[in-house]
Amino acid sequence: MTVVSSNKDLENLTLTFVTEFDATVERVWQVWEDPRQLERWWGPPTYPATFERYEFVPGGSCRYYMTGPDGETPRGWWTITDVQAPHRLEFQDGFAGEDGEPSGFLGTSTCVVTLEETGGGTRMTLVSTFESLDQMEEMLKMGMEEGMGQALGQIDGILAGQGVR
Repeated sequence: MTVVSSNKDLENLTLTFVTEFDATVERVWQVWEDPRQLERWWGPPTYPATFERYEFVPGGSCRYYMTGPDGETPRGWWTITDVQAPHRLEFQDGFAGEDGEPSGFLGTSTCVVTLEETGGGTRMTLVSTFESLDQMEEMLKMGMEEGMGQALGQIDGILAGQGVR
């Protein structure tokens, strides 16, 4: 399992995941930069993602949906706010309506991803920051912590060149 730790900080409105991989920073960066690789792990195994738009540049717009086991297709959006390849990515994240555009449901969160070299591998840290305690608690009730842990657990297989999903 790649997830080293997860931490909920209700006072600072953050949910942090730390993962470690037996791969270079440049290789781990590719699972974010390449939407086809991102689709293979973004979301829990039973909710694979499909990115319909992926503009991986500051100010870029991303639109995706996940396909659940019963065929439901919840949608999400990102706005990329910072890209410092291959060490840092920041984006705004939220739910989208049927048209793929931001719905306003549960507001917006900010995700900061950092990649750093370790002794022969890479440590990836994801910090999601929420607008309010209510928003954070609702996202946790919806299973965000478990789902993200499952999603991150799929990256090792992609880095090893295995088919995931």
